[in-house]
Amino acid sequence: MKRLLEALRAKGISVKYDDRDTQKPGWKFAEYELQGVPVRLAVGERDLENNTIEVARRDTLEKATLPFDGIVEHVENLLNEIQENIYRKALAFRDSMITKVDDYEEFKRLLETKGGFFLCHWDGTPETEEQIKADTKATIRCIPFDSPEEEGRDMVSGKPSHRRVLIAKAY
Repeated sequence: MKRLLEALRAKGISVKYDDRDTQKPGWKFAEYELQGVPVRLAVGERDLENNTIEVARRDTLEKATLPFDGIVEHVENLLNEIQENIYRKALAFRDSMITKVDDYEEFKRLLETKGGFFLCHWDGTPETEEQIKADTKATIRCIPFDSPEEEGRDMVSGKPSHRRVLIAKAY
């Protein structure tokens, strides 16, 4: 077991070895799930006899019993896969919460009924930003870094705009 811990740490993987005998395995599994531990390795007596290890991943809740040989590389690949999976899910959720709006009345209606973030043209003036805040309690959250230059009209003032901003209400 010590060699496995050292091999994982040598790969830069943070490892917590929990050999407490004051708690049952199910309690420990739940504890680490609540802490957000992405991969859990469990080894029991039968696993030691069979030279296997149980690997559980938090993002998909999949469990597999694998041979000890190659487990370090498997865990390393699994952590990269979990990171990519969580990132894709978060990106898809973020994108699903953004609505592109060009009309101020539609913006106010959607803000109350749908919520989320709104990608709107802004003329760049503090007066327009204050008007949106006074009318809706929504504020500009950010000017996205990857926002392309896009000609349009500010939905409040009608003045020319060269880029969209994200607007949302704080809850």
